[in-house]
Amino acid sequence: MGTISGNRVTKFAVLGLVALGVIAFFYFDLGRYLSLAFIKASQDRFQAIYKAHPLWVIAVYVGVYIAVTAWSLPGAAVLTLAGGGFFGLAVGTLAVSFASTIGATLACAVSRFLLRAWVQKRFGGRLAAIDDGIAREGAFYLFSLRLVPVFPFFIINLLMGLTRMRLFTFFWVSQLGMLPGTLIYVNAGRELAKIERLSGILSPGVLISLGLLGLFPLALKKLLALYRQKSGLQAPDG
Repeated sequence: MGTISGNRVTKFAVLGLVALGVIAFFYFDLGRYLSLAFIKASQDRFQAIYKAHPLWVIAVYVGVYIAVTAWSLPGAAVLTLAGGGFFGLAVGTLAVSFASTIGATLACAVSRFLLRAWVQKRFGGRLAAIDDGIAREGAFYLFSLRLVPVFPFFIINLLMGLTRMRLFTFFWVSQLGMLPGTLIYVNAGRELAKIERLSGILSPGVLISLGLLGLFPLALKKLLALYRQKSGLQAPDG
């Protein structure tokens, strides 16, 4: 009985923290600090602080990125550009890749254990397609979703919480699937001063390339299944 009460207290405490974070974000208009205009205007000052305290700046950046992603708040795309503008391609990609994946996994966990009913009511209409894709393709489907922008990333995080996919699988597949897009945005962020709007970063050619990359593992899986069928081989258990 004590364990059940303790679980309820923990659940309400986490829900309260999530609600408090979201309310504070909009009440204090914290989104203005995650705008492209603010990041561009502050680039020189931030880079000066980064040169003086590199580890602290990276740690704060990663913490902010994780919070924004975990709470499904707007601003992740601008933060990714900022990673390239502040840290360069290598450090920026490393910081963004892990921060975005950790934040996405936390959002998935919150959806699964705390917000299941709300997510089902708010986005349940899109769940059938994802359930069907996961049932047919498993982790390959999530990998494709990360590369091909069929659904916004924050919706994928929340809806995956309603599936049976293990959180560890969600983590590493998301890490790999989001890496190409992360590289594109971080690399673009190195020319932060020249960027006028986010929509200009992903050209039609880049979107087509990401789409083909996302479809590749699904096509490979189909070809392997066809080969097994033709050769009379049986797929290994699991």
